[in-house]
Parts: sequence; C-alpha cells; structure tokens
Amino acid sequence: MEDRVLGRTGRQVSVVGLGCWQLGADWGRVDDADAFAVLHAAVDAGVTFLDTADVYGDGRSEQLIARFLAERAAEVTVATKCGRRADPHVPASFTPEHLRAWTDRSRANLRVDRLDLVQLHCPPTPVFSSGEVFDALDELVREGNLAAYGVSVETCEEALTAIARPGVASVQIILNAFRRKPLERVLPTARAAGVGIIARVPLASGVLSGKYDEHTTFADDDHRTYNRHGEAFDVGETFSGVPFEVGVRAARSLAEIAQDLGVSTAALALRWVIDQPGVSVVIPGARNAEQANANTAAGTVPPLSDDTLRAIERIYDDQIRAHVHDRW
Repeated sequence: MEDRVLGRTGRQVSVVGLGCWQLGADWGRVDDADAFAVLHAAVDAGVTFLDTADVYGDGRSEQLIARFLAERAAEVTVATKCGRRADPHVPASFTPEHLRAWTDRSRANLRVDRLDLVQLHCPPTPVFSSGEVFDALDELVREGNLAAYGVSVETCEEALTAIARPGVASVQIILNAFRRKPLERVLPTARAAGVGIIARVPLASGVLSGKYDEHTTFADDDHRTYNRHGEAFDVGETFSGVPFEVGVRAARSLAEIAQDLGVSTAALALRWVIDQPGVSVVIPGARNAEQANANTAAGTVPPLSDDTLRAIERIYDDQIRAHVHDRW
C-alpha cells in the first residue's frame, strides 16, 4: 500500500484508509463480529488510517476501534470528528467548553490521552470564520489533548476558508467521479498550503460500485433511505447529492470503462480519487471483510491513463454536472 503524508500532521498514512461511519450506524445493521472483521481485513491489507466520529452510533464506532486496537497493536492513525453533537447545531454551540467536552468524550471512547486528529464535523458555515473556535482548538493542541486538528466540510468555499487557517492540518471533503468541483480550487490550494485532503464518499454511497440498479432498496435505518432528499442532513452526503436513478445510469457508463480495463467499477472509481493531485487518503467504508478487501485492492491498480481520465470526465459532463456542480 502506498503511503502519503497527511498534510500538516506530518504523518504517513496509507493512500486507502477506512471510513468507519457504517461501524456505528446509518448503513443498516453491522454487528460487532462484522465490524471487527472489517477492521482486521483493512489493517491486514495495509490500511493505516481510520476515520470515525463521535456521533457514529453515538460513540459506538469510536468504542469499537478502541476495542480493536486493544486486541491488536496496529500502527494506525485514528481521525475522529466533533461538533455534530451540538444541540442546536448552530454557531453559538461551538464554544471552547463544548469543544473540550466533545474531545474529552472521544478520548474516553478511544481510550487515549491524545487524539491523533480531530476534525470539525461539517459545522455551520460561520464556524469556519470564527477565531474563537480555532483558538480553542489551538489550546487543546498545546495542552496535548490533540495532536492535530482539521475540518470536514460540505462546500468548496468552506474548505478554502479553512485552508487559510495556519493550524488546520487537513480538510475532509466529498470527492469522487461524480463530485469533481474540488479539483478546480480546493485541491490546488490545499496542496500549495501543505494541507492534507481526506476524500470521503468516494463511491457515492455505493452507487459507484456499479452493483445497484433502479430497483435497489435499502433498510429503513440506512441513510440511503431516510436522507435521500436531505431529510436528516445535507443531501450531498447521500449518493453525493446525485439523484439515485441518475447515478445508477452514469455508473453503468463507468462500468463499461472498468470492464475494458479489467478492474471492478469500485476499483476504478477509487483509483480515480487516488490519482487526483493533492489527495492524501481516500476513505471508503465497508460493511464486511469482502468489501474492505475489494476497496484496498484499488491501491494496487495502476494510475489511470489520460484517455481513461478524459472518458470519466465526459461521463460527468454529460450525465452528472447539471445535478451537482453548482451546489457544493
């Protein structure tokens, strides 16, 4: 597995990491045995970066990772997030006291004195311009509670505001073959500033696996059912904001390219993300060991040719751009 430096953290991390949202909740039931199987399979394949959050299963994801690392002394970087526990989820909730309480809770869940990386979890847009918030995070770093901090964003403008902050080590943003807008300004700006890019939702909530059709359904407790139109949180987090039927049709076009290359559609989609200049790590999720192994295999796919990259761009321009490009 190729390693890359994660921005201003200075840490070497595997180019394919593991997103651990599904180990907590919101993707249908994943029991403890399957969760541990996923973690073992990923680490066995060379994954050294795990991404979680304090709200994934109300801490369950963090706690499962802690139990896993207690059993297996793996050298991994664990990134968590804070801020979505704010009730109400408004800028005024992001106080130094709340930031300390949220990060203390994550330290307890993960059984560590110092968190490797804490990311503001898609806070309200004004938070990215709040000196008080970032001063509080700087203080937590000075005290040794955090090794580094970053942000998880919904929009490119939020990312650009955060990158200008000298203490921001990384930006987590939705980036995949169906969400190309970050290529225009975010990735070049982050790269110039030495800020790491964590690419999330790389398979567009599974659509880019090529395994779904227009008749696919999901469990009631899966966000791909209950947030399809943004009922619970930003719709861009579900299928990357692309209407499901549109995404399914476009994924068929991508599958034709993958077939010509002799790789899976998911591997092609992940390799596309890996190939984008400035990306530090891509964090696909997995609900079982088989999916974890399939995702990590993308790290061994050769870089895509210019012809392949142009073909993928045409799919976006012809089928996807009108639905998402001006929204985030």
